[in-house]
Amino acid sequence: MVSTLTVNNHDRDVAGLKYVYPVISRRAGGLSIGINFNTNNACNWRCIYCQVPDLTIGAAPDLDFQLLEDELRFFLNDVLYGDFYQRFQVDEDKRMIKDIAMSGNGEPTSVKDFDLAVALIGKIATEAGVLPQSHFVLITNGSLLHRPNVQNGLKKLKEYGGEVWFKLDSATEEGRALINNAGQSCRASVENLLLAAKLCPTKLQTCWLDYDKRGLLEQEKNAFLDLLKTIKAEGCVLDGVMLYTLARASLQPESVRLERLSIEVLNGFACEIMRLGFDVSVSA
Repeated sequence: MVSTLTVNNHDRDVAGLKYVYPVISRRAGGLSIGINFNTNNACNWRCIYCQVPDLTIGAAPDLDFQLLEDELRFFLNDVLYGDFYQRFQVDEDKRMIKDIAMSGNGEPTSVKDFDLAVALIGKIATEAGVLPQSHFVLITNGSLLHRPNVQNGLKKLKEYGGEVWFKLDSATEEGRALINNAGQSCRASVENLLLAAKLCPTKLQTCWLDYDKRGLLEQEKNAFLDLLKTIKAEGCVLDGVMLYTLARASLQPESVRLERLSIEVLNGFACEIMRLGFDVSVSA
């Protein structure tokens, strides 16, 4: 039985392919074509809101470039010329390719030859007529920007009109340890954010949630606002800040301690960010 695609169904196997999967994205507002390099469910972080089952610490396995090409060409053809939208019962107003997003079940920049993968995806999508009309997105925690192949990948992404969605969920060391289980310091992430913004148009993507019914903590909010002031003073130009909260249930041990923040709380926080001179989008 074919699944109905909704914003709550991000099943990586729904299309029966290894690397390519469809998502109806609440942030993109239509069909997002996901590219999953981390088929082993491995990531170098462990975010407590992550929906990946059996998440392990590690890197993406070697990529089968021919299979990736075959799958992406097949899938784009199915969406553009087949009955994909009908089979998956996609709402009429969502029947458009909004983006191709390198995301998946772990940190995508951990894949070997990341830059070559970006170039291949960009080439195929351009030949199919999907780019540059649709967005080409890298969703990343930014932790591996020190690698030359990752920097080259961001340059290639820019050539195809793409953009980086850079994850930064907390501006305190305590918050990063709690939310992301990240070994990298906040300052190191900021340095990588500055580098990403120089190499490719970059948006800051930040997930805020209620942990143990504590709501939006003032110290966390103020630290994040201070960080935005700092990067602005250092000349970092962001294409926007993407503020969101939980959409689907976490599959991590902390899931029972997590709740969504209300749209009212997010909108209030967004107003404070906008007063600093940043464009902000809110998804709840």
